[in-house]
Amino acid sequence: MDAIPYRRLALQFALLLVTFLTTTALGTRLAHNFAADLPPFDLETDIYIFLAIWRRPVLLLDGLPYSLTLLGILLAHEFGHYFACQFHGIRASLPYFLPVPLGFGTFGAFIRLRSAIRGRAELFDVGVAGPLAGMLLTLPALGIGLALSRVAPGLSEQSDVAFGTPLLMRMAEWFVFPGVAAADINLHPVARAAWIGLLATSFNLLPVGQFDGGHLVYARFGERHRWVALATIVALLGLWAVTMFHGWLLVALVMAWVGRKHFAVFDTTPLGPGRRKLLVLSALIFVLTFIPAPVQYNTGQALLP
Repeated sequence: MDAIPYRRLALQFALLLVTFLTTTALGTRLAHNFAADLPPFDLETDIYIFLAIWRRPVLLLDGLPYSLTLLGILLAHEFGHYFACQFHGIRASLPYFLPVPLGFGTFGAFIRLRSAIRGRAELFDVGVAGPLAGMLLTLPALGIGLALSRVAPGLSEQSDVAFGTPLLMRMAEWFVFPGVAAADINLHPVARAAWIGLLATSFNLLPVGQFDGGHLVYARFGERHRWVALATIVALLGLWAVTMFHGWLLVALVMAWVGRKHFAVFDTTPLGPGRRKLLVLSALIFVLTFIPAPVQYNTGQALLP
């Protein structure tokens, strides 16, 4: 192995390490707020927690349930893509993580393809493997996280920020907390990590451009993908107009610029019945995990995620 791959591995490891630190620090904040029945995000509490961590790094242990759960979900998603590439002989990088010191501690991760995808079947397998692998970890995390959560009436009234609830999570909440409003459930940090996993899954399954959903649609419909992408962009603009969640406006604008086209593949052999069934399953997962307005002010004005 030459010097370039070693430098690449060093960068990937460094990004993973920094992401582990940012998600663990923010997980400590979530754990503290959960224990005190406070909203998950509170500026005054955030400052207190970060100062406390600086003085007592051992507090980072409280953030491990959140960070390990979230990183496990993201790693499962990216390695789903990676191993699908390995199976088909496609060269691909290991995951690059994107750490941030705010919000949830990370903007996710991605892998880079280093050789061409030759056919629709390969494209489909690479695209579908990530969301399916991620869901395999997200579902048990959701169950465990909700089992550790508790009812806290009036919790949402203490915060200016409200989080949307995907249908799959709401169905699980109905089972664990029958008759309790989503706003009155104090989510354990593990459940919050599962919520992010569901959000990331639905976001990646958007049927546009280089998103996983875009790969799946192109593998099934070929050049007709552009019409699905255009319809998705229009739908996101309409959703933004209704919910005022500005994230959809940003995504729609970016996709209108770079997401209407998909790279071509040489082998256009149609997908077999097995893969078409997986496409239907992926569409169902998208419906169950999609959040019309992931983050909003309680007054109704939306925020970026």
